[in-house]
Amino acid sequence: MDPASTSKSEQPDSHTRRYDRQLRLWAASGQQALELSRVLVISGSATSTSILKNLVLPGIGQFTILDSARVTPQDAGNNFFLHRDSIGKSRAEESVRFLLELNDSVKGTADTSDLASILDERPQYLKSFTLVIAHNLRELTLKKLSSILWGDISGPPLIVVRSAGFLAEFSIQFHEHTIMDSHTDDIPSYRLDNAFPALAKHALDLDFDALDVTDHAHIPYFVILVRALHDWKQAHGGKAPEYKQLKDFKAQILRMKKKEDEENFDEAITQVFKAYQKTTVPSEIRALFSNPSCVNLDESSSPFFVMLHALDLFTRKEPYTLPLSPKLPDIKSDTVNYIHLQGLYKAQANAEKAEFTRILEEVVAKAGVAPVPSSVIDEFVRNCHQLKILKGKQWDQDDNSALLEAIATNPAQVGTHLALSALFAFEAAHKRWPLPGSEADLAVAQEWIDAKLSAAGWNEESVVQDDGTQVDEAATGPQSLTFREHVSNAMGEIIRAPTADLPTTAALLGGFIAQEAIKLITRQYVPINGVCVIDLISSTTGTIKI
Repeated sequence: MDPASTSKSEQPDSHTRRYDRQLRLWAASGQQALELSRVLVISGSATSTSILKNLVLPGIGQFTILDSARVTPQDAGNNFFLHRDSIGKSRAEESVRFLLELNDSVKGTADTSDLASILDERPQYLKSFTLVIAHNLRELTLKKLSSILWGDISGPPLIVVRSAGFLAEFSIQFHEHTIMDSHTDDIPSYRLDNAFPALAKHALDLDFDALDVTDHAHIPYFVILVRALHDWKQAHGGKAPEYKQLKDFKAQILRMKKKEDEENFDEAITQVFKAYQKTTVPSEIRALFSNPSCVNLDESSSPFFVMLHALDLFTRKEPYTLPLSPKLPDIKSDTVNYIHLQGLYKAQANAEKAEFTRILEEVVAKAGVAPVPSSVIDEFVRNCHQLKILKGKQWDQDDNSALLEAIATNPAQVGTHLALSALFAFEAAHKRWPLPGSEADLAVAQEWIDAKLSAAGWNEESVVQDDGTQVDEAATGPQSLTFREHVSNAMGEIIRAPTADLPTTAALLGGFIAQEAIKLITRQYVPINGVCVIDLISSTTGTIKI
């Protein structure tokens, strides 16, 4: 078609053009979730505005910066979203003003209230947001915020961010997080072991021998395997090949070739496991059906668990598995054969989606919940083979045994985590930050780390491996650092720059945390599980579970 003759209706609208690249990552459903979100960021620091930059550009619906501070010369020097003319003005208001220049479709507000008064007088305000992000909150304030949000199972997730100089970490607090599209490598079943009627009929009606060599070389391997499995069962009393018979089954497929170089038959050989492995509900999906929120529905149940309950009922009837996916992989075939095969799968998938929808309507009526939009049903059915439910924990609820394991496997990351924790514990105890370069303050912070390690049962002489054995730290080789040395190095950076919010660290953190925020908001992809530790001195990152 001549580009000049393309009608206006075929051109993408301005919204699609603006968000084209990200729509390829999380589709229209993810973009809609972003545009309906309300994000609260506590602090107008350089790190906070860097996070928001990476959320405003992709188009979150609304953000609020909660910060009662005024802009200082230091703020204007390290924060790209503040100007020297901002000095003395509200840090929240100035940050919002400059951030809104990035995307005119996003709404932003500044809240100059004192966080402590909100925690005491109107904590419900905090629960009205989709997500809360807190950067470098003082420890006692952070504990209170964490407790308030954790106290309500329906409260928003909390991303806790801490940074000092070139070191940083962040973690996510949530009770339970459901993921409708995890974008994992889990491959849906194509049911080649138990072909649906239309696919079976097509495979059996096709006269392989009557095809010329060109058409024979374009038969999709799906059809080849269905036909080969049918022929095998006829010759073996209706039984599918067992693993020990796999060599013979492959030989049968090879005998179906007309020419040695037929790549579609070679592809059938490499994918042969799809024909003899029985299609069932994946164990990780079946485990979700026993989740109390899936079993016990009521008026407050979320659409995810209502649909999960309906999915459980769907799998208890023929074909006793998940709804068929209409998406086919790239395979050796010509256009005509591929489109015909795709049509068979789409027709069957639509029929099963209709049955799922019928079951869902009964579940909705019985539970007394609002009907689920058809677009959400489409997304759920399309991705039902990769659903996930994550269980989280409250911030600062460390497990001593997990801490010891992390020391053995990730000593550098644990050292950085403990150093950052000691920094904020110091402020909580002394109502001030350590003085840069102060040996006395360094010694006090080190005492806190020693007490933490002692309470966890850590032995100065050894580290515990995953198998429970102990290894002398000195035996790790001349190129390695002991755990104590990792801690000492991290504490050196902490005492050098205890309150420094560096632009380089802020920029990297902004990308990392915005990425995790988008995962939480869209309920796509899998967020981190643990504490993500960043060390820009050694240019390393790692996640520890503690």
